[in-house]
Amino acid sequence: MSLTDDAIEKIKDMIVTGEIGPGDRLPKEPDLAERLGLSRNSLREAVRALTLMRVLDVRQGDGTYVTSLKPALLLEAMKFVMDFHHDESLLQIFEVRRILETAAAAMAAVRMTEDAIEELRKTLDHGKADSTIEQFMKSDVEFHRQLAVGCGNAVLCSLIEGIVPSTTRARIWRGLTQKDALDRSISEHRMIYEAIAARDPERARSWATIHLTGVEEWLRSTR
Repeated sequence: MSLTDDAIEKIKDMIVTGEIGPGDRLPKEPDLAERLGLSRNSLREAVRALTLMRVLDVRQGDGTYVTSLKPALLLEAMKFVMDFHHDESLLQIFEVRRILETAAAAMAAVRMTEDAIEELRKTLDHGKADSTIEQFMKSDVEFHRQLAVGCGNAVLCSLIEGIVPSTTRARIWRGLTQKDALDRSISEHRMIYEAIAARDPERARSWATIHLTGVEEWLRSTR
């Protein structure tokens, strides 16, 4: 283990054990370095790395703080990495998305509030069959975002939101090139919504699987 990795582990242990928590300020650099048995250079490198990972927040002239540690914040690094994945891994990304979103759809059928289900219906109504591809994609993104939020699990929601943007270009291309792709997507969205409104998690999971598998099959056929 490098000196920097050792420093990262020691700071992480302080957070995991509850010695410092979200919003807390770290001790001053010389004090913390001495306390952890680290050189100041190793400590600085660790702080830089943990800042990039959104674990720490360096405020110039004020000090270094632990962030909120909320899942959406911590998973920003994953979103950054996903932007660099290109065609060779796109199918794998869609496979992961299917695994996550089908689970989210089933959970949403149990956990979504009635008000949230009504908002899902309104979003569904915006994605009409005569929409342009741009209008439909806007509605599509919002529909899937509401499903992710509706699952009631912040970590799962953040994972889904980190993956979805990297699939947008392929979904637009499918809508432009595959006959009846938009009509099928709208119909499948409707079935997912109806399953959630009926509080039927397995039906919601099944229709989400059908919906997302269709994109995967199209992608395989274009390779």
